[in-house]
Amino acid sequence: MEVMQVLHMNKGAGETSYATNSTVQSNIISTAKPVTEEAILDIFNNVLPESVGIADLGCSSGPNTLLVVSEILDVIYAKWQQLGRPCSPEFRVYLNDLIGNDFNNVFGSLPAFYNKLKEEKGSEFGPCFISGVPGSFYGRVFPSKSLHFVHSSSSLHWLSQVPPGLESKDGRGSWNKGKIYISKTSPDCVLEAYSSQFQKDWSVFLKSRAEEIVGGGRMVLSFMGRRSTDPRSKESCYQWELLARALMSMVSEGLIEEKKVDSFDAPYYAPSPEEVKFGIYKEGSFILDRLEMFEIDWDGGDGDNYDATPTSSTLSNGARVAKTIRVVVESMLASHFGGDVMDGLFQRYGEMVGDHLAKTRTKYINLVISLVRKV
Repeated sequence: MEVMQVLHMNKGAGETSYATNSTVQSNIISTAKPVTEEAILDIFNNVLPESVGIADLGCSSGPNTLLVVSEILDVIYAKWQQLGRPCSPEFRVYLNDLIGNDFNNVFGSLPAFYNKLKEEKGSEFGPCFISGVPGSFYGRVFPSKSLHFVHSSSSLHWLSQVPPGLESKDGRGSWNKGKIYISKTSPDCVLEAYSSQFQKDWSVFLKSRAEEIVGGGRMVLSFMGRRSTDPRSKESCYQWELLARALMSMVSEGLIEEKKVDSFDAPYYAPSPEEVKFGIYKEGSFILDRLEMFEIDWDGGDGDNYDATPTSSTLSNGARVAKTIRVVVESMLASHFGGDVMDGLFQRYGEMVGDHLAKTRTKYINLVISLVRKV
C-alpha cells in the first residue's frame, strides 16, 4: 500500500464525510487550545515581525481546518492590540496535507472566512494570505526559515509507510496474522518494526521543521499516544483490534479473503511520552517546553447521558464511533479490500464497539507537546 497516495479523510460533506464526523478531532483541538495560546504568546514576547508565517500540518477539510487558523489569528491579533500597535502584521497561512486531501472543500469556505475576518477585525487587521500546500510532512514542505508557528493535530500518529519487516523472510507470510495493527498477541518483531518506523519518521519530521522554522519559533503538536510503555496496551490499539475482528468475521462468512486481512497493516503508531522525548533529544533542534496527556471519549462526547442502547432519535455509541473511524480509515481499507464491503464492515464494527462500550468506558489517550526551535 502506497500510504501517501491512498490516505485521506473522507471527502465532501455527506453522511460518511470527515467534515460531518470530526467531533473527536474538534475536541482534541479545543483541549489543546491553552497550550497553543501559550506557545504563540511566548513567540511574540520577543519577536515582532512584519510578516508572520503559520502552518497547519495535516489540515484535512471541514470546519476544524479554519477553526484552528481563526483561533491562532485571534491570539496574535489580541497580542498586537495589547502592545498598542496601529495594525497587525501580514499573515502567511499554509494549509498542508497529503495530495488526496479535499482541498476544494477548504478553498470553497475561504470567502466566508475572509468576510468574517473583515467584519470582526476591520482595517486594523493585516492582510491574510491562505494557501494549500499538498505533500507529506515527512520531508521539507516550506522554504527555509519561513515559519514562526507550526500547528498539527490528529496527524502525527500516521506513519509515512507501513513498517517493513512485518512479513517473514522464510515464506511463512505475515507475523501478525488475523490482525491489522499491534495487538496483545503480536510478537516482539511486530512491535519493533512499528517503533522503529515511528522513530525514523519522527526524526525526519523534526529535522524538516527545523529547517523551516525561525530560531525561537514554536510548534504545538497533538496526536494519539499511550501512557504505557507497552504498545500492546488496550489504550493504544483496541480500536484496531475490534476492526480486525470485524474483518475476520467477514472472512468466516466468505465475504473477504483471509490473506487480504493478513496482508493489511495500518500505517499508524501511538507512541509513549518516553518515545516522543527520546526522538526530540536525539534529533536536537528543539527544546521540549511542555508534554501533556489527556483523554478523549471514543465517540467524541463529553461523557454526559452516556447510553450504549440505540434510540429512534440518536445513533448508538458504537455506530457513532464506527462513523468517526470510517471517515478516517476508509480510503485505505477500500483500496485494499474493495469499496463494496465497507458498509457491511462498519456495521459489524459498530456493533462490536457498541458491545464493548456497554461493558466499559474507553478513551483515547492524546499527547500534546510544545516545542521551541533552538536559536
